[in-house]
Amino acid sequence: MSNANTDSVIIAQDNRKVKLEIKDMTKRYDNGDGVEHINLKVYEGEIVTFLGPSGCGKSTILRTIGGFMDVTSGDILIDDKSIVGLPPENRPTAMVFQSYNLWPHMTIYENLAFGLKLRKIPKKTIDADIKKMLALVSMSGCEKKYPGQLSGGQQQRIAIARSLLLKPSLLLLDEPFSALDAKIRQQMREELKRIQSELGITVIFVTHDQEEAMAISHRIVVMNKGKFDQVGTPDEIYDQPATLHVASFIGEMNFIKNDQCTLAVRPEDLVVTKEAGDMTGIISTVMLMGHYVLMTAKVGDDIVKCYVNRELGDHLREGEKVNLKVGKHTQFPLSA
Repeated sequence: MSNANTDSVIIAQDNRKVKLEIKDMTKRYDNGDGVEHINLKVYEGEIVTFLGPSGCGKSTILRTIGGFMDVTSGDILIDDKSIVGLPPENRPTAMVFQSYNLWPHMTIYENLAFGLKLRKIPKKTIDADIKKMLALVSMSGCEKKYPGQLSGGQQQRIAIARSLLLKPSLLLLDEPFSALDAKIRQQMREELKRIQSELGITVIFVTHDQEEAMAISHRIVVMNKGKFDQVGTPDEIYDQPATLHVASFIGEMNFIKNDQCTLAVRPEDLVVTKEAGDMTGIISTVMLMGHYVLMTAKVGDDIVKCYVNRELGDHLREGEKVNLKVGKHTQFPLSA
């Protein structure tokens, strides 16, 4: 991402209202695990994703925001008000879990109306709100069905609708699509982006799926062992990884060691050339991946990956020598 674009993003965020602020928050479990010294500002209308491997602390942070866990120290503010002492039902948040948590013995209408009835909202308003919300999540007309009659993707839409009906200041999503198959997951990401954009709601999303994080987020928080490795836009995280962990966790990456440092180069930025290149390798495999070809080559002791166009790929043969030029890359010290 160019500096001009980055500057404009920063200026735009500075002008926006801070919806959520986490201040020096620590949550420790009895076994010593957890997260510490977490600081983050999330702006109104943003989708911010916590991304990282299992056990890195991303769900812990989400649950402290939702009130399902107490913090050990620090503060969490929504709209400049501390929510740390409040139980989940008194917080301006709504949470959607991986398991849909719909009541199987209730119809979809009853599932959706339950929280609104507790708030003593008039039936006429409930009916109108449910109708509008079902249209928003592309589920109109299913009021009389039971959760068991719906597919996983449809049940998750209802779970999201139920959360949105409570008009939360902040929607919290904990790996909501990970139980769905790949195609449905893709559709649900697009739906979430559309719904978020239409409502202008602020969303905190937790996933271990980097593709999902890249696809839906305005900003990504890459986590590693209870700490933030990098916070940035998908472009920044992809093009300018701050650590080797971020570089290895997001997308495909070649790591090539030379005397002074480790070069991190994306397969699309390692270019096959007929002229003298930065390195020479022996082609190991050539695989057609649809509109492009994936070539792997042995360079010294390393195997590197390159994406090349179909035209060039047709002329590559296993066992042949190939010259490679390093394009855009990031350098890390050998000790990193």
